[in-house]
Amino acid sequence: MSTILTTAEPFDRIYQRACERKGGAAALEALLGQSASSDDIAAIPDNLLLGELTKKVFQSGFVWRVVRQKWPGFCEVFFDFDIEKMLLMSDEMLEAKARDERIIRNAGKVFTIRHNAMMIDDIARKHGSFGRFIADWPTADIIGLWAYLKQHGARLGGNTGPYALRAIGKDTFILSTDVEAYLRATNIFDGGINSKRSLNQIQQQFNLWHKQSGRSLTHISQIIALSVGENSVGMQQ
Repeated sequence: MSTILTTAEPFDRIYQRACERKGGAAALEALLGQSASSDDIAAIPDNLLLGELTKKVFQSGFVWRVVRQKWPGFCEVFFDFDIEKMLLMSDEMLEAKARDERIIRNAGKVFTIRHNAMMIDDIARKHGSFGRFIADWPTADIIGLWAYLKQHGARLGGNTGPYALRAIGKDTFILSTDVEAYLRATNIFDGGINSKRSLNQIQQQFNLWHKQSGRSLTHISQIIALSVGENSVGMQQ
């Protein structure tokens, strides 16, 4: 059962509880993932970013391990996610590739590859590259980037977009089961988790914790998850 709290806490109290649960500060810090620098994110080629979006789309609602095992096949079938080649694929070509045994055969998800390639191409024409666009988005409004990906991309709503951003190194919190339970128990938000009002309330609280601690949204999210619930590793929180 998750630890139930009734009031929002200063971040140092959350951190101390996480340390106690994980065997001390050194043990806790070893569990935390790192964000990439803006320059590093901006330098990621657009085809690799399309690949990461695609990986997270296929992992959503599926066994992540199976997607990772089949990933070399995905890269072969989709030409390493070359943007121009994806834009040129017809419906018939995509339908044929959706039957290829080297990948996970899900036509609906296969069609997202072309759609998301179109989004990336449009952004790259306006901003120089998709990586530059992601790197420049302010973390104080990371939910705005989530909303953009959901609106302009395909199947990037819910936690899929945030997990993709985390995978490429963008600093973002994740509304995992443990994090959501904590935020709800401490009355950080009081409506549906994905409503605009709730997300704004959550963003404001994370911004406050960032100001208190100087830590990244990634670390704050992971530490919250490790301070409550039944968890052993926080890398995906």
